[in-house]
Amino acid sequence: MTTSTSNDAPGTALARLHTLGLALPNVPAPRGAFKPFSRSGQLIFLSGQICEWEGEVKFSGPVGEVHDLQAGQQAAQICALNLLAALQIALDGDLDRVVCCHRVGGFVYATPGYPNVPKVINGASDLFFEVFGERGRHARTAVGVATLPAAASVEVEAIFEVC
Repeated sequence: MTTSTSNDAPGTALARLHTLGLALPNVPAPRGAFKPFSRSGQLIFLSGQICEWEGEVKFSGPVGEVHDLQAGQQAAQICALNLLAALQIALDGDLDRVVCCHRVGGFVYATPGYPNVPKVINGASDLFFEVFGERGRHARTAVGVATLPAAASVEVEAIFEVC
């Protein structure tokens, strides 16, 4: 994770993604009776996104058995990219309207007793910091679970404040 605060300048969220060699996917269709985001005033609540890319779950099965820490972090990053894609839609294409990320909730399909659940979710947290600088730092919960939708290895949700 970078410690530079130069990421705080507005007008560059998508450029930072491009510099990182990343792009936003199409927002995955919800796998249940919910929508990708809900807005209340300046807060946007983003529904949990699994590590699905363009219709394909890229990491399935438990972290700590089927996948190692690095793969888990990659899965969390995909979740974060899906969240940013939904956020971009909520903001009519302008991610530079982000004031800050307030909270991230991360869920890891992990083997019982897997000790690195928080490190897995760093894959999402680090991306938000890389894209938004200090505006991307957030409060967070990271939980190991017995299973996730489509046997995905990771799911992440978030709350952003926007202008």
